Amino acid sequence: MRILITLCARGGSKGIPGKNIKPLAGKPLIDYTIDIANRFVEKYSCRIALSTDDTAIKAAAEKKGLFTTYIRPIELASDTAGKIDTIKDLLLYEESLLKDKYDYVLDLDLTSPLRTFDDLEVAFRMIESDKNALTLFSVNPASRNPYFNMVEDKGTGYYDLIKKSSDGSVMSRQKAPAVYDLNASFYWYRRSFFDLDLKSPITDKSLIYKMDHICFDLDHPIDFEFLEYLILEGKIDIV
Repeated sequence: MRILITLCARGGSKGIPGKNIKPLAGKPLIDYTIDIANRFVEKYSCRIALSTDDTAIKAAAEKKGLFTTYIRPIELASDTAGKIDTIKDLLLYEESLLKDKYDYVLDLDLTSPLRTFDDLEVAFRMIESDKNALTLFSVNPASRNPYFNMVEDKGTGYYDLIKKSSDGSVMSRQKAPAVYDLNASFYWYRRSFFDLDLKSPITDKSLIYKMDHICFDLDHPIDFEFLEYLILEGKIDIV
C-alpha cells in the first residue's frame, strides 16, 4: 500500500502575505503540517511531496528535512489554478520517480493545521474499507443550515430558504437535516480519482470525516492571532 502525502504551498498569498511560513506560536506554519505528515510516515508506507513556486517556502521545508526537485509550473501557481490539477501534476511527477503508481493520495492543507494523527488514521481506514469511495474530506458540523437560516435570491427580487424540506416541517435548527462545513484540513483520494479528469474532491462517491474538535482555515490575519492565543494558552492541543 503506497501513500503519497502532498503539501501544496503557493507563494504570494494576498489575504495573509507569506502565510505558509508565517510564524505561529514560535514556528513557521508549514512546520505543523510537516510534523503530522512525518508521524504518519512512521507508521505507513508514505512519501511526502511538496509543490511550491516559492523559494522561501522551499527553504523552510528543507530546514525540516523535506527536500524536493519538483518545481510547480507557472500555470499552476496563479490565484485561479485548480487544486486538483496541482495535486495531479505533483502526483504524476512523483510516480515518474517511483516508476509505479501510488494507491492513495493524502493532501494536507497548510492553512488548516488543526488535525490529529487519529483524524488521519481513522479517515484512512474509512476510505480504505469502502472500495467504491473516490474521496474523503474532513468536515465540522455547520453553524448555519440552508434548511433553516440561510437564504438566497430567488431571481424575483425576494429571498427564500436555500433548501426546503419535502414537507416543509423544519421549524427549528434542531429539526433541520445535518449539514457540514468543509474545514479544508485534509483530503484523502483513491488513486483512480485522478484518472477521471474531475476538478473537485466532492463527487457522488465521497465520504466525510467529522471532526469532534475545533478546526478552521487561516484566511485572515485575525485568524492567526486567534489560533496563536489558543495554542499559547493551552486551549487546544496541536502537534
